[in-house]
Amino acid sequence: MSPEALVGEAMRDPVNAALMARLPRLALRQGHLTAGCLFQSVWNRTAGRPPGWGVKDYDVFYFDDSDLSWEAEDAVIRRVHEAVADLGVTVEVKNQARVHLWYEQRFQATYPRLTSARDGIDRYLIACTRVGIDLADGSLYAPDGLQDLGAGILRMNPLLPMPAMFLKKAADYRARWPWLSIEPSAAVAAAATAAAASATCASSSTP
Repeated sequence: MSPEALVGEAMRDPVNAALMARLPRLALRQGHLTAGCLFQSVWNRTAGRPPGWGVKDYDVFYFDDSDLSWEAEDAVIRRVHEAVADLGVTVEVKNQARVHLWYEQRFQATYPRLTSARDGIDRYLIACTRVGIDLADGSLYAPDGLQDLGAGILRMNPLLPMPAMFLKKAADYRARWPWLSIEPSAAVAAAATAAAASATCASSSTP
């Protein structure tokens, strides 16, 4: 699959097309449209479904480390929501410069301070889903290439080694697109098994 083919598939979803038409006007720093609204369009094409089928929300990443307050991020979120309110979809906006401030509390795992919006894309659980379209110039960011995405091969991202979360996310995708292939390494499978066993032991020892 070529970058042009992926972008073309994603733009078949009228919501993606509208977001790419409107959001550049907001001049978000390092703004990217990213995640499921892009890669799921490829899987939907293979499954013979509409491009936006199964898309729960549309993710927009940006990076602004000049003000790390929630109030500054909330102001950007409000601007985006105002610009797309008539589309009738959920648009999730996140400043990647702030993720390290809340990630550990929410997911019980450490997270580094990022240096760019693409750093956030780089840390998705599943390698082939690391894709984003730059809002400024429309270029595609896909650090893993597109071969696995087109083939439906799900591998754990080595930058975010969370085997249990990876397997849960991959299983969720395969429940919707059954032809997807989950290919955990032996280390992933062993770690997931150990985590499950530990949880079982903890549960059985609870009075």
